[in-house]
Amino acid sequence: MKKLIGLVAATAILFLAGKNGDAQNMGLAQNFWPTIKKEMHPWTRWWWMGNAVDEQNVASLLKQYHDAGIGGVEITPIYGAVGYEQRYLDFLSPKWMDVLNYTVKEATSLNMGVDMNTGTGWPFGGPQITPELAASKLLIQKYPLKAGDALTEKIQVNDARQKAVAKLQAVMAYGDKGEVIDVTAKVAADGTLNWKPTTGNWQLLAAFDGKSRQMVKRAAPGGEGLVMDHLNKKAVDVYLKRFDDAYQGKIPGINNYFNDSYEVFGADWSPALFDEFQKRRGYDLKQHLLELSSKDSTNENVARVKSDYRETMSDMVLHNFTENWTDWTHKNHSKTRNQSHGSPGNLLDLYGTVDVPECETFGSSYFPIPGLRRDSADVRNVDPDPMMFKFATSAAHVNGKPFASSETFTWLAEHFKASLSQCKPEVENIFLSGVNHVFFHGTAYTPQDVPFPGWLFYASVNFSPTNTFWPHIKGMNDYITRCQSVLQDGKADNDILMYWPVYDVWNKASGMEMLLAIHGINAWLRPTQFYQQSKQLTQKGYTIDFISDTQVGATKVVSGMLQTNVNASPYKVIIIPECKMMPVATLRNILQLANNGATVIFQKLPEDVPGLNDLEGRRKVFKQMLATLKFSAGKNSISEFKTGKGSVLLASDLQSALDFKQVKREALTDSGLEFNRRRIDGGKYYYLVNHTAKAIDQQIILNGDGKYAVILDPQSGDSGMAETSSANHQLTVHLQLKSGEALILKVYNQQKPAVNNWVYLNKPTKTISVNNNWNLHFTAGGPELPAGQKLSKLGSWTELPGPKVTAFSGSGVYTSTIFLPVKTAKEYVLNLGRVAESAHVWINGKDAGILWANPFEARIGKYLHAGTNTIKVEVANLMANRISDMDKKGIQWRKYHEINFVNINYLPFDASKWQPMASGLIGPVTVVGYN
Repeated sequence: MKKLIGLVAATAILFLAGKNGDAQNMGLAQNFWPTIKKEMHPWTRWWWMGNAVDEQNVASLLKQYHDAGIGGVEITPIYGAVGYEQRYLDFLSPKWMDVLNYTVKEATSLNMGVDMNTGTGWPFGGPQITPELAASKLLIQKYPLKAGDALTEKIQVNDARQKAVAKLQAVMAYGDKGEVIDVTAKVAADGTLNWKPTTGNWQLLAAFDGKSRQMVKRAAPGGEGLVMDHLNKKAVDVYLKRFDDAYQGKIPGINNYFNDSYEVFGADWSPALFDEFQKRRGYDLKQHLLELSSKDSTNENVARVKSDYRETMSDMVLHNFTENWTDWTHKNHSKTRNQSHGSPGNLLDLYGTVDVPECETFGSSYFPIPGLRRDSADVRNVDPDPMMFKFATSAAHVNGKPFASSETFTWLAEHFKASLSQCKPEVENIFLSGVNHVFFHGTAYTPQDVPFPGWLFYASVNFSPTNTFWPHIKGMNDYITRCQSVLQDGKADNDILMYWPVYDVWNKASGMEMLLAIHGINAWLRPTQFYQQSKQLTQKGYTIDFISDTQVGATKVVSGMLQTNVNASPYKVIIIPECKMMPVATLRNILQLANNGATVIFQKLPEDVPGLNDLEGRRKVFKQMLATLKFSAGKNSISEFKTGKGSVLLASDLQSALDFKQVKREALTDSGLEFNRRRIDGGKYYYLVNHTAKAIDQQIILNGDGKYAVILDPQSGDSGMAETSSANHQLTVHLQLKSGEALILKVYNQQKPAVNNWVYLNKPTKTISVNNNWNLHFTAGGPELPAGQKLSKLGSWTELPGPKVTAFSGSGVYTSTIFLPVKTAKEYVLNLGRVAESAHVWINGKDAGILWANPFEARIGKYLHAGTNTIKVEVANLMANRISDMDKKGIQWRKYHEINFVNINYLPFDASKWQPMASGLIGPVTVVGYN
């Protein structure tokens, strides 16, 4: 594969057309693959370890990343390595700013981009955050009091750690007959209560604004300090002012400012929350401290008060932090990239406010792809869930934003054991969910003079030049780039809006704040009908985006379609899954959409309104609106109410209702294929993936008015006209995908494109086994290069004779020959069998590509000739064997401040007991001809 040198159209065409394509195909390729931009390459989080950065190493590393196919870096300063303190730069210091500005300049010269964490480590905080502005915690103390008695105890916070910072906000007296009296004004400065009841038994509740005392996690030098109060606009303003002061009017050319997942723990309060609650919910929360602090998990009023409290927190995070931070970035000529998950708020609204919503993968998923390794020790508590990804991608689609990004491959496997082949289906899952801008997690900045394995972040995977798979990473990066070039083109083309009943999530009597985190989805997401119906309909071939109450209110009806944003594709229908709680305003908006011409489908009518204020009044209005729905019974237990220009359906079976309204699914999922669909001028893209255990070779049917389809192979860059036929607003396409493969269809509605036909592999001819002797020569790696060997059969090089092979991590080159009496087949396919772990192939001295994932196959017919052919295969194993050897020998290679280095279970890392991992070309290697 020729290296990408710049962004000029000619090099983009060469890259997308694949290696050594003829001039005709290269010229035609520009009609099918979009021109490459830097955002289409994968980017990486760039850990600045200890801020021990300098211009020379920045330039060298950026060049290496560029040459490997990485399009940009996201700078996140982090803790540093022990022994290098002399090189540390304080975050935002003049010297640090000099290196930042140099980095932006150098990246720009390479056609790369630079994003930056608006802080160090996570969450946002630092030395500018005083205790007054730090994350808050509600402290409630209770005091019993009888009639005629005075409280002898002073009302002061009991927690010794809070005495210097906690401030009394309210003291409420609750009588045994339901009385509630605010006695806050009766508390003297020293905590003495100058009030006593005249009758009955009372309970006093004192509410203090305490502090969570959380410090910035993994902070870099100059970034240490308290975590800020994200609900407090003043705190956010003070936090951001430090950046303005450091910039001194010279704004750096940052592409996006980044905020990591909301990991502010124990911060369930903010000093202004009582006032904000009164303003937004319409009643005094101080009157309901009993409910707010209650541990009764069954009380309805407790659940309603806590729902209102959680909604207020959501509003404050949205307006005081997310919108505020986004406004600041826009003033600095940049945009925001935000991970909203984990927040105490409505995720769809929080994601929808920023410029680039970002989800994350954490852990590994199960795929039944033959030969794909998934070690049991690498399985985390919650697998990455595509439905969780869709909160971010839906916010992008519904709000008409061009990018949805992902923090990708976090803890995919144990350190040094993650392979490129394991990355492929994982990144495909996020592409299928709508992500189109990948960020690796991540790459640690390592100066040239730091010995192997370089500086490392405590969470894998390590996408750095020190990793032994680095010589082959461009194969994966080119694949991701081709996919993203398509997934960033046009607009998402989804048919269904699925309403997210967030008030059902909030309406829980247990607990206080509710952090909607990815590790908690078994509690707040997966048990719901919203989740189950979304997942089932997606698996059936329907295309879905999620929508919030606020977004429903902003939606219009245009020609019977739901238009959520002028930059978004329209939707055919909105589904309201079974839910209990719905605000009056949301129900009114939904019914108005139907009246204006939309199709609305209720799985079940909502039962009640959320919250406590004016409950009976709102219930009355709610019931009156529901009573207007005069349904007529129809087929398949579908009831319909026609209103204005549209209709409302009531159906427990959502698929039947969709069929009734002729909202078609993509039946291609019946084959096991998964897809993502994009709308472009004059046609559509289908991104198709086979994650089943079997090869797929069949005719599939696509919806719409497509007439022709071009097959684009993102693995190789090849393209060709597919075998198709069209009738009745459907296009039938012949597809062949091996297990683990992906293809892209570019569908044309009118003119037939000029392109050579796609070469189908229909009839296999004789299989040629490459069973001649192989010469193995070790080329790069360590701790020492083993001696070359002649092999009579293939196998793991760890089983070869000699003392150096077991500990070796690096690359070895295998060479052999095959004899082809006559070249008669239409195409020849090389299959390497088992590869541990990635390979680069040359046939007769010509580059045949990097085979980095299952099924480790390549079309090589254009490189073969009659007679003897030479096959050269460079194989890279993983770092595991060398690291294990270092630990067995007691070689010190890890010594970091803060967390130092941990394994996948966050325990001290020790590889000394690891068994050697299979390495090299294991085979069997075959070449199969096809006619």
